Amino acid sequence: MKHTLFLNPPSYEGFDGGAGSRYQARREIKSFWYPTWLAQPAAMVPGSKLIDAPPDGLTVEQVAPLARDYELAVLHTSTPSFGNDARFAARLKEENPRIEIGMVGAHVGVLPLQSLNAAPAVDWVALGEFDYACAEIAEGKPLHEVQGIAYRDHGQIRMTAARPTIENMDALPNVVDVYKRDLTIENYFIGYLLHPYVSLYTGRGCRSKCTFCLWPQTLGGHRYRVRSADSVEAEMAHAKKYFPQVREFFFDDDTFTDDLPRAEEIARRLGRLGITWSCNAKANVPRKTLEIMRANGLRLLLVGYESGNQQILNNIKKGTRLDLAREFTKNARELGITIHGTFILGLPGETPETIRETIRFACDIEPETIQVSLAAPYPGTELYRQAQEQGWLQIQSGDLVDTHGVQIAAMTYPTISSTLIFNSVEEFYRKFYFRPRKIFSLVGGMVRSPEVMRRRLREGVEFFRFLHERKKTAQGSPAPAGSPAN
Repeated sequence: MKHTLFLNPPSYEGFDGGAGSRYQARREIKSFWYPTWLAQPAAMVPGSKLIDAPPDGLTVEQVAPLARDYELAVLHTSTPSFGNDARFAARLKEENPRIEIGMVGAHVGVLPLQSLNAAPAVDWVALGEFDYACAEIAEGKPLHEVQGIAYRDHGQIRMTAARPTIENMDALPNVVDVYKRDLTIENYFIGYLLHPYVSLYTGRGCRSKCTFCLWPQTLGGHRYRVRSADSVEAEMAHAKKYFPQVREFFFDDDTFTDDLPRAEEIARRLGRLGITWSCNAKANVPRKTLEIMRANGLRLLLVGYESGNQQILNNIKKGTRLDLAREFTKNARELGITIHGTFILGLPGETPETIRETIRFACDIEPETIQVSLAAPYPGTELYRQAQEQGWLQIQSGDLVDTHGVQIAAMTYPTISSTLIFNSVEEFYRKFYFRPRKIFSLVGGMVRSPEVMRRRLREGVEFFRFLHERKKTAQGSPAPAGSPAN
């Protein structure tokens, strides 16, 4: 068994590049998702170590020397961070020329040949799900016998046979064991989740066909492959014992509510455990299911509304209707379920008027909090293919963030410029949050809880600092490659 290091490399300050992040970028306030996709294979390799450098504030100088103590390093990378991660891999080889380096993640899975050519220090990259590939390589299996990888062989790049999709999700070990062993959970923040929180997956894949969404089109697939309710209940019981300080657990499945009977069954079991929890959901969950989940500990739903224009939703194959989304949101509010709504500006069909429609829609349905992102054409997605074919791309494929890790507007259309799309994010936030009704609601929550007040004040400072930094982001030209934090 090779002494193995699983690593989310140092990056831009505050950069959230883990697989749980829907957009690998800095957010408006400090946000870090758990490295669940790395924790899974780490749980399969005895004696391994997982280091998540960004939330721990670790620099290149602190992490790179660790390469001397390991035979194998597995780096999680993403499209925005790939250039940075390739340079970091080279630094690991400088520290230990004998170390074997692999890269995993959607970017290298979609672009294996390009990735290996651009990262000469990397010995292999994984294609698709990489759990068992990592475990087999750590066990010492020859690379040419490992399914689902591309690797170097005496100056040539070779690809092995595709690895079958994992069907028995219950066979995968618990990630909370690795969290307990290697992570400091207090370092993970998400603005709309109670702190400290813990997130994990109960299944992979999403039945929806959204053209922009990265994970189903690259790693997870469009079948929702799930762990049994027994397995989920057992891991959550362990998690509750491991982390008594945790105030909320989040299920990061692309759409936890894709399987309503299963969601209801798991909710009942979580209720028996006395757990407060939240999850991703589509804006079409029936009231009956909402009632069951709410009665069994559900606190919050993260809902991807994306747009307030029905034609844009149709363009991206969202599979939702605005009238049903309004009804769903009304039901959730009546039941006392908090909603964090996410929206995307710059999707195909966007115009100045559709942006105004989306802002009006968000203010009308009134989620507790919102996140406004810029449409990001990740390689491997239908949106990326459309952008290439239609000439919408304004950047090189990897330049989705600026030199500070902040999202840039990557596409422009005949109907609206990338500059206007970019500037509309700040307008969206201001028009949503700077309303008397919303200010009164937020202040009320702060008055009722000193802890909420401290957190909201900190987040407010971060939010305004972030908006100030966005003003510095140059538009209309590719973002320069970033450098690792040091």
